[in-house]
Amino acid sequence: MEEIESKETKSPSLVMTIAAVAVLTLVAAGGGWLAGMLLAPPPDEAAKALVELPANATGEEGIPKIAAAASGIVQLDPITTNLAYPTENWVRLEVALQFNGAPDVALAETIHQDIAAYLKTVSLQQIQGPRGFQYLRDDIQERVDLRSEGRVTNVMFRTFVIQ
Repeated sequence: MEEIESKETKSPSLVMTIAAVAVLTLVAAGGGWLAGMLLAPPPDEAAKALVELPANATGEEGIPKIAAAASGIVQLDPITTNLAYPTENWVRLEVALQFNGAPDVALAETIHQDIAAYLKTVSLQQIQGPRGFQYLRDDIQERVDLRSEGRVTNVMFRTFVIQ
């Protein structure tokens, strides 16, 4: 008789455990959804307007390009040049410039030529490793700041390859 009573007491305990786990799972899922909505609110109407692009506004990789007038960003043509030492090493650099206000294409072209000329003076030893890359970024940012007189607020590196 005692064996029958012990089986009956275990079965409600198992049901209560399953119910408690299910309730805690639902509470955790609801809390995660609420935290996600608070941390990442839906985009506003201005951002939605920038996303709507014409059908021919894609780059060579199929990545959409936002109009320069709307974003103030000008993507420069890729720069491919050899290094100062060793001369058999080549560097390819793609950067984009973020203008403060309306972008100036003539200034962007001048900056493009200035960066290309600067890269021809750099040796491989100067740009090796993370510290060397940071120095290169700082040098290019400083050159852009001097050339643009503060009109370019940010230089964004898209790719950097040494071969």
